[in-house]
Amino acid sequence: MDSNDLTVVIVTFKSEDKIHSCLNSIPRNIRTIIVENSSDENFKKKVEDKYSNVKCILSGANKGYAVANNIGLKLVQTRFALVLNPDATLGKDVVDSFFSIVKKNNDFWLLGPSSYQQVENLPETKEFKEVNNLKGFAIFLNMEKFENIFFDENFFLYFEEIDLCTRVKKKGGKIYLNKNISIKHEGAGSVNKVNALELEKNRNWHWMWSTFYYHKKYRGFVSAFIIILPKLFSAISKLIYYQLILNKDKKNIYFCRMSGIINSILGKKSWYRPSLD
Repeated sequence: MDSNDLTVVIVTFKSEDKIHSCLNSIPRNIRTIIVENSSDENFKKKVEDKYSNVKCILSGANKGYAVANNIGLKLVQTRFALVLNPDATLGKDVVDSFFSIVKKNNDFWLLGPSSYQQVENLPETKEFKEVNNLKGFAIFLNMEKFENIFFDENFFLYFEEIDLCTRVKKKGGKIYLNKNISIKHEGAGSVNKVNALELEKNRNWHWMWSTFYYHKKYRGFVSAFIIILPKLFSAISKLIYYQLILNKDKKNIYFCRMSGIINSILGKKSWYRPSLD
């Protein structure tokens, strides 16, 4: 196995400040596909001119994490793919470590790095730990296990990777954590901080929408409603409180939380988009 067996897929949206650290950490012999959630021809030209291993696809609009990742993954022609956030960077020898792991154990569907999960209970002699979920900032996919269906495109933001892991486990697939793979993740840093309030409103709306949708998908409407109801009451009470004390920004954030919950309960699509122009 060599570099011809791996493709990196990165979804970006106004990520100019972050993407270069990410791309510089990827060996230049590894194919990399960027799916930019816009029609920014200037961004495409800059990254393709600077990085010979990068192909940038413009989605034409902000279509969300799930849709954009599926666009990239459907273009992958290698045995394995690495879905990577633009605010993540590969540690030294990550690719070599991955191929070393694959030679020992290639029955996995999904494989994640250990940098974000507890591994102290893992024996020193054991590299792998089977888990139920992985964080979405860095996931290796064994492409042979999938049939051109990856992320649920109803999700715009949040819960996509949890949903993917849930479907893999339901099919009897293996999900592993490996302590020898080190990938650094900045966290909540994929988008340039041009408008912190808009980003916070967007996060709150979609976190609530995705929470209800995910639980409804696997537990049914009633169970999902019971899970989300305390969050709805909390959002409404805080919305009223911040309205009374004239804190407009906080009021708008909790309005978005309430709106995300109500729209998901009503079965509406995850339509909310941040204003970041």
